[in-house]
Amino acid sequence: MNVLVLVIDDEPDVEALFRQQFRKELRAERFMMDFASSAADALSLIAATRDRSLILILSDINMPGMTGLEMLPKAREIRPDVPIIMITAYGDADTRQKAIAGGATGLLTKPIDFSLLRGEIDTRLVQAA
Repeated sequence: MNVLVLVIDDEPDVEALFRQQFRKELRAERFMMDFASSAADALSLIAATRDRSLILILSDINMPGMTGLEMLPKAREIRPDVPIIMITAYGDADTRQKAIAGGATGLLTKPIDFSLLRGEIDTRLVQAA
């Protein structure tokens, strides 16, 4: 199965970090990861993945231009079937409420708990099978 996790973050080291954290899964081809450095790029990728099995979107909230929270309803409109987890350095109640109200499935705070995220991806893989 060709399943994809999309990660959206403007920080250049995020791709290397995710690829290192999930290197075993990526090498075993359990899923693929794609990366976007802006919300606008992410929306283009989301629209282009209609023929692929996009199982999860992970998006930073604080990005220049369009924020993750501004992107959230647009992404939900394109792919209402795909869960979106927002990532932020500020896990306060107001941010969480805005993310959930905007359609996010959940909110992760930085530094990311990769064991928790791995469990979330495993759940999505089982659902996609």
